[in-house]
Amino acid sequence: MNKVDLNEDNKVVEIASPLKGEVLPLNEVKDEAFASGILGNGIAINPKEGVLVSPVNGVVNALLPTLHAIGITTQEGVELLIHIGMDTVKLKGEGFKAFVKQGDEIKIGQKLIEFNIDLLKSKGYCLDVPIVITNMMNYTEVVCTKETNINIGENLLSIK
Repeated sequence: MNKVDLNEDNKVVEIASPLKGEVLPLNEVKDEAFASGILGNGIAINPKEGVLVSPVNGVVNALLPTLHAIGITTQEGVELLIHIGMDTVKLKGEGFKAFVKQGDEIKIGQKLIEFNIDLLKSKGYCLDVPIVITNMMNYTEVVCTKETNINIGENLLSIK
């Protein structure tokens, strides 16, 4: 099956880091669905602070009631899934606070979610945060940063 390239003008879409932390290849995430790439191509960050900001200008297309995951569509049409920690759905929202809701327009750097790192650690949760492109079939390439540590706003992914 041939890949459909909806990005015909080969415009590069830049995705900024939504977190401060240590950058990890997606295949090192302790969740098979993310590590295998089934959910999309991308990267992960082990956060140093409990603040998730918008990595792009776009729209919140999904915010789970447990506040541990958010879906965003960029102005260019890239669909992102950001999942805070592994198995954190079990907390049913404890330790999470959202600053946006589904349907909100968002700007790069805007605070989306706060999460209590100490609480998550004390309950034994893995803090890795996968950031994946869920509509990869529309793009030909994802280039991940080579940095091992990243600050909010620095370039994380480039999508063609």
